[in-house]
Amino acid sequence: MNGEVDVADFDAYRSEIEAAERRVAGEIEPGARGFVVAVLVFVLLGSFILPHTGSVRGWDVLFSSHGAGAAAVALPSRVFAWLALIFGVGFSMLALMTRRWSLAWIALVGSGLASATGLLAVWSRQTVAAGHPGPGSGLIVSWITVMLLTFHWARVVWQRTLVQLAAEEQRRHLAAQQQSQSLLDSLDPPGEPRNGTATNGGDH
Repeated sequence: MNGEVDVADFDAYRSEIEAAERRVAGEIEPGARGFVVAVLVFVLLGSFILPHTGSVRGWDVLFSSHGAGAAAVALPSRVFAWLALIFGVGFSMLALMTRRWSLAWIALVGSGLASATGLLAVWSRQTVAAGHPGPGSGLIVSWITVMLLTFHWARVVWQRTLVQLAAEEQRRHLAAQQQSQSLLDSLDPPGEPRNGTATNGGDH
């Protein structure tokens, strides 16, 4: 009877651990790092009102307006601007508001891709034909901000992964304990103690 109670208690405890593991697997806890990410998102958003090259601002790069064509804004600059806006701003805000691990992963991958594209955007402005402006302050600020976002999202995702691995290890440990207990219970005959001592106490 006690064995059945122990099994029931263990199953209930294991169910709680599995539920907690699923919750950990689906959510993030950025903590103080979340505030840093939020600040970086606002800095990145503000960089679009700064000149990315000459007098062409980030919004002009996005929509090819206000002299973007005359400044010979190349494809890498436009791709970087859109990646920074979609992943650095959009998915970062969604991940912070919903605390969903999947959105944090998308923000991480997208920010990493934007960081690589930002390098090409800066390089394209440095090698532009003579007579056209080089990289502006907005482009440099947005590129550095996206790289910082990539770093912080990587730390948040990795921290969540460590917690999940610890939960999985705890669950495996409890399962092994339950299997050992079940094996011992199956080896003990009913009504006899495990140490094998006699129960009648008649011999002296």
